[in-house]
Formats: sequence, structure tokens, C-alpha cells
Amino acid sequence: MELDIWNFLTIIIFIFALVMMIAGIFSAYFGAGKNRAYGGIIFAVGFIVCIVWAYLVGFSDIEPFCDVPAWDVMYDALINLIAVLIGALIAIGIFLVVVLKS
Repeated sequence: MELDIWNFLTIIIFIFALVMMIAGIFSAYFGAGKNRAYGGIIFAVGFIVCIVWAYLVGFSDIEPFCDVPAWDVMYDALINLIAVLIGALIAIGIFLVVVLKS
């Protein structure tokens, strides 16, 4: 499998933006005072980064970005992430059963 730096960067940027938005929502909902404002700012930063990168890789004709199959990359990343989580949860579950039963 060939490592394509633009595909790799696309996954990093989109996941960064997604986690920023989730953390911002979490902070804005459960925070108090300044933390709510900071949560809104964190959400806005994640949203802006996501929109800008989606435009660059999906709709622009700028040379390094237009060659990235963004939706295919994100689909593959999501499938791989789900597979990793399922495998890890099964392994942790077996580990906990063995440790707690002994």
C-alpha cells in the first residue's frame, strides 16, 4: 500500500476538526462561565477547519488538493476505525473476563 501524504493529512485534519467540534459542544454544554465561551470558540475553530479543508479537497481545483479522493479516504478511515475499536473492545473484554475470574 502506498502512503499518500495528502490522504494522510486529510484524515488528520478531518479527525482534528471532528474532535474539536465534539469537545467544544461538550465544554459549552457542561461548562460554566468562561468555559462555555471557550467551548463555543473550540467548536467554531473545528467547524471552520472542517469546512475549509472539505472545500479544498472536494471542490477546489488547487493542484495538490484536487487529487485527494476525500470521501473515499474518509469512508476507508471510518471503516478502519470501527474495525480497530471492535477488535480492541473484544480483546479488552476477554482480558477483563480472565482477570476478574481468576
